[in-house]
Amino acid sequence: MPVDPYLLLLLATVGLAALFPARGAAADMASGASTAAIALLFFLYGARLSTREALDGLKHWRLHVTVLACTFVIFPLLGLAARGLVPVLLTHPLYQGLLFLTLVPSTVQSSIAFTSIARGNVPAAICAGSFSSLVGVVVTPLLAAAVLGSSGGGFSADSLLRIVLQLLVPFLAGQVLRRWIGGFVTRHKKVLALVDRGSILLVVYTAFSEGMVQGIWHRVSAARLGGLLVVEAVLLAVMLALTWYGGKALRFGRADRIALQFAGSKKSLASGLPMASVLFGAHASLAVLPLMLFHQMQLMVCAVIARRRARDPLEPPGERTGERTPATA
Repeated sequence: MPVDPYLLLLLATVGLAALFPARGAAADMASGASTAAIALLFFLYGARLSTREALDGLKHWRLHVTVLACTFVIFPLLGLAARGLVPVLLTHPLYQGLLFLTLVPSTVQSSIAFTSIARGNVPAAICAGSFSSLVGVVVTPLLAAAVLGSSGGGFSADSLLRIVLQLLVPFLAGQVLRRWIGGFVTRHKKVLALVDRGSILLVVYTAFSEGMVQGIWHRVSAARLGGLLVVEAVLLAVMLALTWYGGKALRFGRADRIALQFAGSKKSLASGLPMASVLFGAHASLAVLPLMLFHQMQLMVCAVIARRRARDPLEPPGERTGERTPATA
């Protein structure tokens, strides 16, 4: 079972916040730096997304609509259904975090990587993950305001305006400037990836520092964390099954079903953490805990599935199980 090294860095950052939380003026500086880091993060997302690639991906619209439906319809419905597990397995704050997890966009990088390992439709995975991230900048806050309401940390018109200013505006700025900086971003993608991850670590440190100062961690027990892991394992299993067998029912070919399974069953830590920081404020640490755990779980399970799918026989060249799949879909 692979353990994501970045998850170890995230856990180390949580430990640092527990031992040395930012207080007073240091907390104000960390909050300001975190806000700037979030804006930079989404600016880089916008600069990386190829507009031409996104438009080409529209040719395979059925697959992308299905991924979006899994991400922003089926996932949230399952999250709402989990309300019945409170207080038997989950506390209300942990359930709020679980529900927020079901609202965030799909991943991009890991969906592409697993689709490639499994010999699936990689271009479709690229477009599906990119569309999900773009749509999520707008849809996730709106869904959060609708299903979480004031219990999620004070959602209001001001909260939505902050989302637009901190996430959507930088993203659109990156898209506009991509014509001039796209080559630089491509040449230095490894360095900029470090900037991405460093920004997320700063967001995590700020969120968990606020949680420590507020004393919210005294409300979480080992038994509750165990219950959360069980619920998330069931959630992941249900989505993996729905995306695979649902793709078959929709008559997608093997390559498209692989892209659908990996893009439609996963959630983005990179997008979810900054959004939670903006939406939940001082309550963000508990809100992102379910997402952090789900992130590692999906990596471990999908890595095993991708390797098994790689050993499956390919479809005969002339076999068609649905609509024609363009090479650049």
